[in-house]
Amino acid sequence: MIEILTPAEVSRARDTGALVANILQTMKTRSTVGTNLLDLDRWTRDMIVEAGAQSCYVDYAPPFGRGPFGHYICTGVNDAVLHGRPHDYTLADGDLLTLDLAVSLRGIAADAAISFIVGTSAPAESLAMIDATERALSAGIAAAMPGARTGDISHAIGVVLSAAGYPINTEFGGHGIGSTMHQDPHITNTGRPGRGFTLRPGLLLALEPWVMADTAELVTDPDGWTLRSATGCRTAHSEHTIAITTDGAEILTLPTRD
Repeated sequence: MIEILTPAEVSRARDTGALVANILQTMKTRSTVGTNLLDLDRWTRDMIVEAGAQSCYVDYAPPFGRGPFGHYICTGVNDAVLHGRPHDYTLADGDLLTLDLAVSLRGIAADAAISFIVGTSAPAESLAMIDATERALSAGIAAAMPGARTGDISHAIGVVLSAAGYPINTEFGGHGIGSTMHQDPHITNTGRPGRGFTLRPGLLLALEPWVMADTAELVTDPDGWTLRSATGCRTAHSEHTIAITTDGAEILTLPTRD
């Protein structure tokens, strides 16, 4: 399903996006050395409930996962890049942590992800990888103009990631979003321009460049959810939900407070 939202629904999406962004920033602040991933999950749940919102994750049970996800936020540490299931792990100095969050508020969902280094140790290679995903995300957003196609977004993202020297996996990528979290169109992180669905105002997209340092191959954890790099290398992931407008793309998942 490809869903085109009304102006009123896009307005509600702004509220959802701000909530997602603010929760992520709060969890980033709380992700200090010694913090347990299960505490981040609990704090996320509390913020979602306090806002009168609903988790898109806790009951989510797609074909690629093993049963309901059962948690409120995805927490990927180091070689875990997607669908990181919170577990009893204490963050250490220098860990590369990815937080991915999707929430629904008043019937409209938003989805975003951030990657960052915990503590004071900041390996240059990890910082460069995070930066590459953020620059690729910016390029994809810039390409998301009305009348453009999804392939233009994929191409823009892929150019940045390839130039940075990272292999690109096309199994998982960006997607439509609206009344539900995952919708068509699927937006791979590399592709051919001029192909795919034509963008029009009212379309919401979650764009999410992600890379692994030296491989494009994923392996699944015994938990049935967490996807890791096949070589054990580090990974990074950046994501925003955007709305296509008559003037271009509006980023919905920017924090409204520090």
